[in-house]
Amino acid sequence: MQPVLNIEDVKCVEVALTREGVSVSELMHRAGYAAAQEVAELDDVESVVVLTGLGNNGGDGWVAAEALKSRGMSVQVVCPIDPDELSGDLARQVAQSAVRAGVPIVVGPSRDELESLLLTADVVLDCMLGTGFHGDVRAPFDIWIDCVNSCGARVVSVDVPSGLSAQTGHASQACVIADMTVTMLSLKPGLLADDGRDVCGAIVVAPLAEQTERLVVDADPVAWRTDLADYLDVTPPRSAAVDKFTRGSVLVVGGSRRFPGAAIMAARAAARMGAGYVTLAMPASAAGVAQAHLLEIPVVALPEDMDGVLTSEARDVVLKLAERSSAVLVGPGMRVSGGTCALVSALLSVPVPLVIDADGLNSLSRLTNGGLPEFPEVIRRTAPLILTPHRGELGRLVSDGKDRPDSLVAQLDDSRKIVWSDGGSELVVVSKGNATACVGVERAVLPKPGPAALATAGAGDVLSGMLVSALAQHHGEDVDLTLLAAYVCEVHGYAGTIAAERVGSHAVMATDLIEVVGLAADAVDEHATFPEEPDEG
Repeated sequence: MQPVLNIEDVKCVEVALTREGVSVSELMHRAGYAAAQEVAELDDVESVVVLTGLGNNGGDGWVAAEALKSRGMSVQVVCPIDPDELSGDLARQVAQSAVRAGVPIVVGPSRDELESLLLTADVVLDCMLGTGFHGDVRAPFDIWIDCVNSCGARVVSVDVPSGLSAQTGHASQACVIADMTVTMLSLKPGLLADDGRDVCGAIVVAPLAEQTERLVVDADPVAWRTDLADYLDVTPPRSAAVDKFTRGSVLVVGGSRRFPGAAIMAARAAARMGAGYVTLAMPASAAGVAQAHLLEIPVVALPEDMDGVLTSEARDVVLKLAERSSAVLVGPGMRVSGGTCALVSALLSVPVPLVIDADGLNSLSRLTNGGLPEFPEVIRRTAPLILTPHRGELGRLVSDGKDRPDSLVAQLDDSRKIVWSDGGSELVVVSKGNATACVGVERAVLPKPGPAALATAGAGDVLSGMLVSALAQHHGEDVDLTLLAAYVCEVHGYAGTIAAERVGSHAVMATDLIEVVGLAADAVDEHATFPEEPDEG
């Protein structure tokens, strides 16, 4: 796994490195050399334009420029002021060194001059604004960024694309769109979510020192980004000695007269993910519709009110079904009422692995008055529990919807409020968004996010069905629940990619995901087992 550090923690690692004998000057030189190395390894690069800022990020650019010139490349540096006027001692020194080495510079160019210069570049090295940036981009960098994004050269950003907050992933109106980002020491959360997903391109981490890995881990990463090989401990074993009972039994509770489809899709996804036996329990008026779509899955009709929503009278039937199941999912399409709140509360008391999604989460929010962290006893249990909120549902669980998380960092913070209030290793919050975080009491895991094709109604219902299926198949095993949840999210993302290839990136519907879940799971398992292609020849 790759550690992800908050910006303040990155600064602490830099301080720790200096205490171990790696000076700030050495770090800047190594950062510049790392950026230069990535540029030099690109194909067909003869000319490079380096855009520098006023701080240490600009200093990295001056070092890179001198290194690229020493390799025989044509390099020009663009600087907003004369190098001798830079206020930072270190940035000024490396700039003066580059000038003495013969690196040509352009100071404060007009827009036309910069556009003409960029026309000659094969690569633009973006060293304008670093990880300390937040807010709005000021002149001249807003103009420079516009010129970079309009030119045809490949763009490599150092540490973070200028204009992007490396902490929140929010971009200013002016933000570099990079083909590659060479980030120093560790990944940062803003590179992995929200606008960061659109502007960073390929991300390369430059550790800069042999002590870095140890110091980054000591800094207590805010999250860990998974590699496929990390899932080997939670991928299902390949064995022919199985039957439908050994592959686990799933109960899905949900649906309503108005929204029968969500529960139907969750049940189908659970079956496609490999559960040996799936049962769907839903309001009586929707049961006929469901049974027509589910030839292999039995449907149990439950008591309902006049609106076709489950009532508390369904409790006894559901609890009997739950006690005979390996894992239970409650919530998809259920709507929120006194009856559904009673049902969610009852299922929490049953010692069976449980996934709560959609209106199950909204019922849980009503049970705790939108302050779940203040009532940890509601979800404290001995059996595994997975909550799957999107950002809106997470906000309703933690702050009654008043403070909806607007970044990956905020998702992590809110999820930890729930997990840490409970304090048990059997609870995981799968916080869904354009980047998903699987948060347990000991760590947060970030699976590789799926494509934008997943941004479609019902995709979350499919994910919840897949999660309960995985729980059922691992029922009774000592499994890393956080990693298992991340594995399922990874399969879900692969399913989105496969479905987009089949029907087009804008045409994917949730049912398309269900049809390729098996193919996606096979692909993830294969890549986890054989992460590198064997050498040919």
